[in-house]
Amino acid sequence: MLQIENTLISDDVIEKKFVCNLNACKGICCVEGDSGAPLEDEERFFLDKEIESIKAFLREEGIKAINQNGLYYIDSEHDYVTTLVNGKECAYAVFEKNGTASCGIEKAYLAGKSSFRKPLSCWLYPVRTKKIQELTAVNYDVWDICISALIQGEKLGVPVYKFLKEPLIKKFGEDWYKQLEYYAENS
Repeated sequence: MLQIENTLISDDVIEKKFVCNLNACKGICCVEGDSGAPLEDEERFFLDKEIESIKAFLREEGIKAINQNGLYYIDSEHDYVTTLVNGKECAYAVFEKNGTASCGIEKAYLAGKSSFRKPLSCWLYPVRTKKIQELTAVNYDVWDICISALIQGEKLGVPVYKFLKEPLIKKFGEDWYKQLEYYAENS
């Protein structure tokens, strides 16, 4: 366990290897799970403000779920999460011709139609963060649907923290990431 500023980082974030393999998993993390993707306060603001631009990148079933159930809801753990389609896939998930799920929010962002890239909880996966009083726990989440990412990560030799450099910097800042990187490379 490593502490940087007000975060406690699991050793697994440094030691485990991970690289998403969409060819193998087909983005199943957008479909499986107990609830939608956790949203930060700022992300709900962006969804509220930019939903009309984002809707152009969503599929009909997702738009229908959003119109009926709202942009997000509070789940059983009292977190705001993205709305689901029929209690299954994320309402913001879109599917490519080969069946691979991707994020409609991110498609809108990449097309220059939204300033919101995607929920940070999705972008950070397999890392999960949780507030514990004044600290934030930064943990590696083990999920069997990501076995192909573990295999690919081992094959390529890419630790979780390097795979997630951009979203970790977005969440915690450049200085925080440099401290993590220094520790990982010198311990």
